[in-house]
Amino acid sequence: MPKSAVSTEINSDISMIEQQARIQQIVEDLLKIAKDMGASAAEAGASQDAGLAVNVRLGELETVEHTRDNSLGISVYFGQRKGSASTSDFSPQAIRETVRAACDIARFTTEDPFAGLAEAELMARQVPDLDLYHPWSLDVARASALCLECEDAARGHDPRISNSEGASLNSGSGVHIYGNSHGFIGGYPFSRHSLSCAVVAEDESGMQRDYWYSVDRQGQGLDSPRQIGITAAERTLARLGSRSLSTRQAPVIFRAEVASGLLRSLIGAISGGALYRKASFLLDHLGRPIFPAFVQIEEDPLQPRGLGSAPFDNEGVATRAKALVEGGVLQSYVLDSYAARKLGMQTTANAGGVHNLAIKSGQLDLAGLMREMGTGLLVTEMMGQGVNRVTGDYSRGAAGFWVENGEIAHPVEEITIAGNLRDMYLNLLAVGTDNQLPGSTRTGSWLIGQMTIAGE
Repeated sequence: MPKSAVSTEINSDISMIEQQARIQQIVEDLLKIAKDMGASAAEAGASQDAGLAVNVRLGELETVEHTRDNSLGISVYFGQRKGSASTSDFSPQAIRETVRAACDIARFTTEDPFAGLAEAELMARQVPDLDLYHPWSLDVARASALCLECEDAARGHDPRISNSEGASLNSGSGVHIYGNSHGFIGGYPFSRHSLSCAVVAEDESGMQRDYWYSVDRQGQGLDSPRQIGITAAERTLARLGSRSLSTRQAPVIFRAEVASGLLRSLIGAISGGALYRKASFLLDHLGRPIFPAFVQIEEDPLQPRGLGSAPFDNEGVATRAKALVEGGVLQSYVLDSYAARKLGMQTTANAGGVHNLAIKSGQLDLAGLMREMGTGLLVTEMMGQGVNRVTGDYSRGAAGFWVENGEIAHPVEEITIAGNLRDMYLNLLAVGTDNQLPGSTRTGSWLIGQMTIAGE
């Protein structure tokens, strides 16, 4: 590595350390101001980040955006009364006014017996380095060149690629700090980089569009621009010649990128807000089978360099790896401290959501799943929001491929697939090994028993 590069990296680290110390001091000062204004407890989260977003389309630079954002949110408690306020201005006067606004709200708010900080004994004792910070020294010219290389690879892959929605690169890094009046204060720097491309293909059957992308904490961890472009082109070309199906019952494979949506529906159904409002089809299912016995679903917040990794949640509670589903049985809900108190339980360190969700893969890759299915539907895209979390009813527009004798027969579109999530989870027959999707949710494709497919 050149000496100058080493110096730049060291300077970047020093700058981040100084930035983290400055924001931590802002949070400490803010908590003291809240106490001086009479709050019995307070908590605050502050973030500062900077980024670059570049878009190219049809070989031309289209947009460039530099961002530098501050965010500061505070909640104060006067006994069981809570007030919250936020600002993007880190000046001392703005911070004092924000605390005052939160205090004024709290004084006029009705008491809520479940309001308050998470329990002091649950605060993170240590903040491990999870390798989340890899700033990317990238100027507009280099970012534009990477986008052009990506789009050129897609457009040049096949003469049927007739148009482009462009290629985009987003790169950002910053620092997050959280503190509360238990005396907890912690923070960590983070980075996130992504490159994506979307193109249009056309032949005598019509036009189709698809995309692909890569995302990582480290710029060097992204797939090559050429590979992303070619993948986007191949996914688009594969959809040419799509047609509808007659209405029928058939087994369905949800390819990995859409199977992740089924996992998110599960998280929505076992989240505290849905449970204490009695608005979930999985209400009172803790300890009961909701999947076949082979299914294991885990959360791993401490995964090094993970896109969803965090050493503590949005209330300062120490995160830990845990099984959400084991042996097909629901082992844990997803709770923050408020929902936990409403349910008479303890927080699961999920204030702000889940971190790095994964379902254990089986033995078959996607081709193996299609052979296992024989004849049925391979879903690659879902449309619409037809998921009823209260009843579990599931009805969404879809596109993909019709499979016969274990092989793709033709692409399909303009169909709807319908079922009930409770039945779909219990009828999960296999999970594929194709779990290398970018992102914080890791799943292979899902093979599910009979579902209703509505078409022509």
